[in-house]
Amino acid sequence: NWVNWEEFLNAQHPDKPKSFETFIEVLKEEYKDYTTEYAETESGVRADIIKQIAREIGEAGERFASHNWRAAGASNLGGWAVARSLHFLTVLTGAVGAKGGTSPNSWNKFKPQVPNPPKPQKKWNDLHFPKEYPLAFFEMSQLLPHMLKEGRGRMDVYFSRVFNPVWTYPDGFTWMEMFMDESKFGLHAALTPTWNETAFYADYVLPMGLASERHDLNSYATHSGTWVAFRQPVLREAARRNGNPVKFTYEANPGEVWEEDEFWIELSWRIDPDGSMGIRKHFESPNRPGEKITIDEYYQYIFERVKGLPEAAEKEGLTALEYMKKYGAFEIEKHGYKKNETKLTADQLEGSEVDSNTNVISKKGKAIGVMINGEACVGFPTPSRKNEFYSQTMVDWKWPEYALPTYIKSHIHNDNLDKSKGEYVLVPTFRLPTLIHSRSGNAKWLVEISNRNPIWMHPEDAAKWNFRTGDLVKMNTDIGYFIDKVWVTQSMKPGVVACSHHIGRWRRSQDKIGNRWATNTVAIESDGKGGWKMNTLSGIKPFDSHDSDSKRIFWKDGGVHQNITHAVHPDPISGMHCWHQRVKIERPGPGEKYGDIYVNTDKSHEVYKEWLAMTRPAPGPNGERRPLWFKRAFRPDDSTYYMKDE
Repeated sequence: NWVNWEEFLNAQHPDKPKSFETFIEVLKEEYKDYTTEYAETESGVRADIIKQIAREIGEAGERFASHNWRAAGASNLGGWAVARSLHFLTVLTGAVGAKGGTSPNSWNKFKPQVPNPPKPQKKWNDLHFPKEYPLAFFEMSQLLPHMLKEGRGRMDVYFSRVFNPVWTYPDGFTWMEMFMDESKFGLHAALTPTWNETAFYADYVLPMGLASERHDLNSYATHSGTWVAFRQPVLREAARRNGNPVKFTYEANPGEVWEEDEFWIELSWRIDPDGSMGIRKHFESPNRPGEKITIDEYYQYIFERVKGLPEAAEKEGLTALEYMKKYGAFEIEKHGYKKNETKLTADQLEGSEVDSNTNVISKKGKAIGVMINGEACVGFPTPSRKNEFYSQTMVDWKWPEYALPTYIKSHIHNDNLDKSKGEYVLVPTFRLPTLIHSRSGNAKWLVEISNRNPIWMHPEDAAKWNFRTGDLVKMNTDIGYFIDKVWVTQSMKPGVVACSHHIGRWRRSQDKIGNRWATNTVAIESDGKGGWKMNTLSGIKPFDSHDSDSKRIFWKDGGVHQNITHAVHPDPISGMHCWHQRVKIERPGPGEKYGDIYVNTDKSHEVYKEWLAMTRPAPGPNGERRPLWFKRAFRPDDSTYYMKDE
């Protein structure tokens, strides 16, 4: 009932009987080549192990729980197909939304109602969602400097919010070029809790609070229930409880650090002081018309609209906000299973109509549910309101070969590597358990444990190159190279090398002295022709500060910045950057030293164009820029979804 198998048969096998038995036979034919032996050839995992896992999943049935976080979709060309195939497996076991199974993440996350929300904007930003990537889930931010470079637009004012693309994103030198070009970025303001490589290229650096210095809401899909948590600035709340309340959080925070919500409220009122621009009204009090909203009013409004929270607060003689300030969290729903089977109400059904062929229930031109066994159910947020084994969307948007769950060979598949030339797969995204992305550079005890990022290499590969632990190795990428040290370990698979994330932070001699626990001092030079070099001048050293531990620093090595040597590799469908790299390994030449980096940004722009050429741009059906049923953060007005005279 909950798979669109009839639609699949009608579309691709119109001459066959429209029975479930036919569907099963066709299914077997579609996947006959995907044997366990083939899977062993592709993955390197033994066929007997694959069979054992398959049997255990089958025996688990509805209790098959799987989790996919970035994974193959964030590392491989076509990696998004892995998540789709994994969901197909969940469907086959009947585990979608079942107790002990796997639920859509949106079922268990709280979505706040905020005061005075603006209407959807009526302008499409092609620098967020360019026509080449109509099926991308998120905006194509990693391509922004390349789109600016080829004249697609200009950023008049740009806020980088807790965002460090110069270091974290691939191709950081292109970001640097664009930040230094006023014809590309007019004004750049960096909202950041710490000094970072991108902040060095900002016109304004606006200190933002860390978790204990600001307000925020938290809600994650941790289990079958739904909950909301309230993050509060510790010193502000302490001042309130001690009878010394402050108006603005920065008055209590160390270093006068701003609370972000308050910053946007204040900025909006100063941009539009009399309300004539239509901006200020979205930051006015819901209780005191025409007056500025306070931070307490903002969160009180949200918490008053959380199911069950006002009643729980009233039992204790508290407001909803006071309850959350006291307890910090509230459970909205203990469990939530099979939400697709939720029945539509009479009010929801009023004015709706049912498609006699698909049983989809529509209202005002939009699908709101589906008839299942004579009952009107909410279903899933897809065109068929079912799990879509067959995707008409993929067909309509020029990717018919991927209409069904399938396997796509990666850009770093063995077929694409020339081992005779020293080509390997580089895994640049693996995490050390002691560090947190690039955010733990100020955590002295963590940096003390982990402060280098050598190239992990299996002994068999090390033997081919006569490498020993500590030897220098030159890692050549599509657009340049970086020189690192080898660490020989059986923890790696032969033929694959890895360099951990987190490490290789830097500052130039002229930059403000910020984080000194984890940053090398470097020199950066440009030849004016797209060539950029970075060399390490000095490593990490003890320094004087109010923290006596800063004098006890014993490590010198701050690692090597690898991401800056990667070209952008946007998947032509998902838009996700494909992080895994094809690299060529060799020994450094005379004069080349540990930490040396070279990149040619002209070459990086060529690689961008090569991957851009792999896309199949909009328009789609009816001149659409993007499928109307796709979710999108801060979704604009539906009218913007149609391309006009372009």
